Amino acid sequence: MELRETLAKKIAWISVISNIILTVGKIAIGWYGNSDAVFADGIHSAADVFASIIVLLVIKIANKPADLEHPYGHGKAEVIVSGIIGILLFLVAIYVVYEGISGFFHEVESPSLLAMWVALFSYITKIILYRSSLKVAQQHNSKAIEAIAFDHKADIVASIAAAIGVLLSVIGESMDIHFLLYGDKAASIFVAYLIFKIAKEMLMEAFDILLERNINSETLQEYIEVINHFDEVRRIDRIRAREHGHYVLVDLRISIDHFKTIKQGHDLAKTIKQKLMDQFDNIHEVLIHLNPYFPEDK
Repeated sequence: MELRETLAKKIAWISVISNIILTVGKIAIGWYGNSDAVFADGIHSAADVFASIIVLLVIKIANKPADLEHPYGHGKAEVIVSGIIGILLFLVAIYVVYEGISGFFHEVESPSLLAMWVALFSYITKIILYRSSLKVAQQHNSKAIEAIAFDHKADIVASIAAAIGVLLSVIGESMDIHFLLYGDKAASIFVAYLIFKIAKEMLMEAFDILLERNINSETLQEYIEVINHFDEVRRIDRIRAREHGHYVLVDLRISIDHFKTIKQGHDLAKTIKQKLMDQFDNIHEVLIHLNPYFPEDK
């Protein structure tokens, strides 16, 4: 748990520092170089800074062990953060779309070529940050770090789109092709679409977890296969599992022979629980209810 928290903080701090640098660079060059697309990309990076700071504040809470008031742990704190970041990105997308569309209703000037190089630098930086963050998120099943990785993912395509938009505008001016001058405006709207798409994915996942939606059927089937290896289990009456941030809680009802003693049932439940937790390291708790099985129940 301490290693997980340390890694999460490290990823968040790297994200904060890199995004501050990119935010200042893209907003300044976007404004100075007359590029809406690069400026919008800078606004997105500013949102990333805010998101990373929120993650830093909540990581300590999410990794706290269960207590009397929170018997299932504090894992959903990460999910709440993910949802907040999703809402923030959604608002950013609306702002960028508004600015991009309004740009089509007045004369435009070609942005500076320097804006394109800034966008390309951001693109390369974000690829490195996305891959490293996602790797850590998957290794430690962290929704908070995954949210940071998704932010980087949105910036990857957004930055290359901004660079292409600037390039098209520059070509339009140099070759006197008027409609290409609006390439930067079009790119800013495309950036907004990408931001919106990521925001939607994050919000849907956060809502599913907060509403305690059952985990996907493929994973549930893997749990069932493990349970069915125990000959004492006559029937699985019900199984459900829900994500609780970076870990999973499983509720299981099984039938065993009615003549089994309480101790035999207890020992079996304990063994099944341990087997599931050993095979799936993200399972935090398995609650097992035993039902009596009679041959005529078949």
